Amino acid sequence: MRVLVVEDEVSLAETIRDGLAREGFTVDLMHDGVDGLWAATETPHGAYDVIVLDIMLPLLSGYEVCRRLRSRGVWTPVLMLTAKDGEYDEADALDLGADDYLVKPFSFVVLVAHLRALIRRGAPERPAVLTVGDLSLDPAERRVRLAGAPIAVTPREFALLEFLLRHRGEAVTKTAIIENVWDAHFDGDPNIVEVYIGYLRKKIGRDTIETVRGAGYRVPRSGIS
Repeated sequence: MRVLVVEDEVSLAETIRDGLAREGFTVDLMHDGVDGLWAATETPHGAYDVIVLDIMLPLLSGYEVCRRLRSRGVWTPVLMLTAKDGEYDEADALDLGADDYLVKPFSFVVLVAHLRALIRRGAPERPAVLTVGDLSLDPAERRVRLAGAPIAVTPREFALLEFLLRHRGEAVTKTAIIENVWDAHFDGDPNIVEVYIGYLRKKIGRDTIETVRGAGYRVPRSGIS
């Protein structure tokens, strides 16, 4: 099993390499985002079973490395390492295409368990582009297009639109939207959903998202390719 570790703390990177080697892994080390991206994309396809990627890297952040990997169609499982202990950092990593994350300091036993789980799952298939009429959303590239023209959306707007498109034809409640797009423990004003629906309608057209009285919101199935 071959692992690429991209970590700028040299002593930590070498500790991870030596520990993984004792567990039977073959490990390549890179210490900045540019070299990490090069190794992950230029090494023969399928050479790495998993990538361990720090978020705070010189030259290119781990976020940007992950985003570029996914935009280039590299679907090797990625485990993010971060010294930041915050739910938004974790959410950002997963939104950009990471498969898992660990917060420093972490147990080496737990790291190995996470890596073995990712390797068992294997590289995921590329997400399909979601379309309805002339609107398209590409989960891999994190892009929204209307009649072929790119539409600028915020990460929250993107997540909301993706959730609606994945449930197109269904009326989804505010509660379901909040639990899946915000957080199951969100305790703010549920009318935030209406606000973001309004933002999206201004960008993609009012008819794309229907209001279902007493039930929530729905993207109709008609026109989907």
